[in-house]
Amino acid sequence: MDELVSVCIPAYNNEKDIRATVDSILGQTYSNIELVITDDASTDRTVEIIKSFSDPRIKLFQNEKNLGMSGNWNHCIECAGGKYIKLVCADDILRAGSIEAELKAMQKDPEIVMTINDSIMVNRDMKNLGVFARYGRKGIIDGKVLAKKSLTFNNYFGMPCAVMFRKDIFEKVGGFDSGFKYILDFDLWLLMAPLGKVAVLDEKLNYFMLRKDSNTGKVMSKEKKPYYLEHVHLLEKHASNLQVGKFGVFVSKVLRKARTAGYGIWLKWVLR
Repeated sequence: MDELVSVCIPAYNNEKDIRATVDSILGQTYSNIELVITDDASTDRTVEIIKSFSDPRIKLFQNEKNLGMSGNWNHCIECAGGKYIKLVCADDILRAGSIEAELKAMQKDPEIVMTINDSIMVNRDMKNLGVFARYGRKGIIDGKVLAKKSLTFNNYFGMPCAVMFRKDIFEKVGGFDSGFKYILDFDLWLLMAPLGKVAVLDEKLNYFMLRKDSNTGKVMSKEKKPYYLEHVHLLEKHASNLQVGKFGVFVSKVLRKARTAGYGIWLKWVLR
């Protein structure tokens, strides 16, 4: 089991949250990790905070110019040397046994391209706001089946902090698509999953932070129309390959609009 895992944090102006994120990674029960952080030309104290850590497992790369979300996310993984990748946004938290549990699942079968698990949603005070559950059936499942159901009904993969994947599969599909601003991670999952199996873990292994000023917060409140148009683009890109027919595309669009509206109301209430 003693293989190198690359934990990748693409950072940009995260001075309020990144210390707790780094602490949660350095405190993992599985220690054979490298923590790759690519700072996307932050204008706050993000880099200063990262440099205050003395752990030799930390590898900091500072972009000369801002690459944007997809550019920085791709660059972060390109800098990783491990066979397995754990991408963590700079305000999320991993529970202590997260990497150990995910790596153990990945190594059960070479055909497993990624693992997913449940997320505990919190605010900046770490108040529990609920659970973002993954696909209902646990265990090892066919990736293309899960991708088709996710595109049609709901994103059963979830956020980056709930996923571990193989770097060679990431490279095979070409990484994150710069054509997406909001759901570039969902697009990546739909590309990778059909190439093998997905291990769905029956555990809550991470804390996903909800903030009004985060990408998720903006999607759920202020920028619903652009997000919906991205979802339409996602359908145009993947529906044929995943064999989602016209009725499935219609269902997906209706459910997307309904969920976005419902999440927006819920987010305003829990973050009031």
